[in-house]
Amino acid sequence: VQLVESGGGLVQAGGSLRISCVVPGLAFDDYVVGWFRQAPGKEREGIASCRNPEVTTSYAPSVKDRFTISSDRAKNKVTLQMSSLKPEDTAIYYCAVDILVTYEDKWYANYWGQGTRVTVSA
Repeated sequence: VQLVESGGGLVQAGGSLRISCVVPGLAFDDYVVGWFRQAPGKEREGIASCRNPEVTTSYAPSVKDRFTISSDRAKNKVTLQMSSLKPEDTAIYYCAVDILVTYEDKWYANYWGQGTRVTVSA
């Protein structure tokens, strides 16, 4: 499974940014897709997921109400729209496929993109 990410970059605090991921050939309805991130010196954390075809979304508390995940099943594309960005959102963001979120709110995934860097300046 190949995941191709795009977007990311440098933005000022309070700004917005969008990152996307295309997964050619994947049957989107068979998988939960979404995003993780890893900040410097911290563990990778799951932040947003989307289950198709019912488009059920889930967010980590740290990004809820600021980030929006969307899925375009016709294009095999998942997008994360990030708003009201904070310096603590600075991280490498990873697209992920086949995500599992446990009852203890532990996030796991079986397939990963290469990561795209997002830097939020104060």
